[in-house]
Amino acid sequence: MSAGQPHAVPSTHNERSLWGALALTGGFLLAEAVAGSLLNSLALLADAAHMFTDTAALAIALAAIRIGRLTADSRRTYGYHRFEILAATFNALLLFAVAIYVLYEAYRRWHTPAELHSTGMLVVGVIGLVVNLISMRLLSIGKDSSLNVKGAYLEVWSDMLGSVGVIVGAIIIRYVGWAWVDSLVAVGIGLWILPRTWVLLKESVNILLEGTPGGMDVEEVSRAIMALPGIGGVHDLHIWALTSGKNILTTHVVCEEQIDRPTLIKTIQATLADRFDILHSTLQLEFTPCARIEDKSDLIEGAGGHTGAAEPA
Repeated sequence: MSAGQPHAVPSTHNERSLWGALALTGGFLLAEAVAGSLLNSLALLADAAHMFTDTAALAIALAAIRIGRLTADSRRTYGYHRFEILAATFNALLLFAVAIYVLYEAYRRWHTPAELHSTGMLVVGVIGLVVNLISMRLLSIGKDSSLNVKGAYLEVWSDMLGSVGVIVGAIIIRYVGWAWVDSLVAVGIGLWILPRTWVLLKESVNILLEGTPGGMDVEEVSRAIMALPGIGGVHDLHIWALTSGKNILTTHVVCEEQIDRPTLIKTIQATLADRFDILHSTLQLEFTPCARIEDKSDLIEGAGGHTGAAEPA
């Protein structure tokens, strides 16, 4: 994550807004799924699948707030922040299955059109649009102060487009009689879900594999540290994310022997926080570069010959 992005924890007001939006979206998700089955509308079922992404995003945002308040312990020294990523990964895998089913069913119905109830589709689509607009209103106040809320707001905004598609499809079916439009709208929603789901899965897996966070350039971070006075080298630099928005860094820094090490540590940490939004860093200062440790024997042989200090953020 680049510097300057907000990383504030949502306020109590934002949490209430999330709960309100979750109640509306989750309730209508169930109603739309039932209506889609009764009215035989694949477009409604596809939109319900899309609304599931909104419900999941809202639930994950709330879970991140609640679980983020739990204190770390001796068994989980980083706390419970990874829960958000595990939930997002499960959500992505489930959505892939739903989107593929919708596309398959659309293909099947294209050849064998089903009897549709356009009036019911139109009513459900309008109700869905109203629900999305209310949810957007609830989330709009906190979207600029919280990444969690902003992500949920964008999910609801995108689902509003799905509701518009259902409404347009129902009107066409009612007045023109083109039943295949229902399948076309379903395909459009399915194709809208798949790329976003792939991005969600890719980002989640990258965090679980402790990959470098998206938008973070390791070489740029290294150059920024090297540019500080009194530093002669940087190695063993690792950057990963505990969860979205919580980046962590560890590195070895070669410095001059006469330098004030506490001041240098504070300077490096301030640079990492201001320029790269890395608020948790562990720095090991060395007068000479340490040898790479491949196994325990290297560590034992090198004991006593290494000068350095590990300084947590």
